[in-house]
Amino acid sequence: MGKVFAILVQGLALASVAACSSYPEAPQLSQEAAVSHPIYLIGPGDALQVFVWGNPDLSTTVPVRPDGQITLPLVPSLPVAGKTSVEVAHQIEDELKKYVKNPIVSVMITGFKGPYAQQVRVVGEAAKPQALQYNDGMTVLDVMIQVGGITQFAAGNRAILLRQENGKEAKYQVRLTDLMNDGDLSANVAMLPGDILVIPQSWF
Repeated sequence: MGKVFAILVQGLALASVAACSSYPEAPQLSQEAAVSHPIYLIGPGDALQVFVWGNPDLSTTVPVRPDGQITLPLVPSLPVAGKTSVEVAHQIEDELKKYVKNPIVSVMITGFKGPYAQQVRVVGEAAKPQALQYNDGMTVLDVMIQVGGITQFAAGNRAILLRQENGKEAKYQVRLTDLMNDGDLSANVAMLPGDILVIPQSWF
């Protein structure tokens, strides 16, 4: 699996080297445009603190499983991925009504990962390639700080941003070397949920 992933990244890198001149630079999005998901949606890996008023035995902190569900006292399995904390609180109330009279539930998210579709992914020549939780107003600079910057082998100015726009994949060139090494803030662009940043290796 590791070899397949490495070959995929190298293939993307070679493709970006060959065709980077045909990709426009990533657009400078306004703050309003960047905030496309102002309400946080729960995803696998999140931690939820569930408080049931007047019932401390039913109050607990639980992780969201990889299948997007949680397990609570009296509720063995409840799907929560892709929902808000308020929606989940109402779900739990509906389930507890079978056992508790007029339950009042509050849910607080204490660990944040977010749905996979909203995560920002960084692959290739980053110091720590990984998937990141998307935050409102996130920029490429924020992403690079979290992944530890680019490696000495990176062709930073040939980085490609893959983005879904109107149901189609769009590709933009991102000047990471100018941003990280020269402090050129004109190369700092807004990120959107689901963006993939591919950082190719320099071949010369």
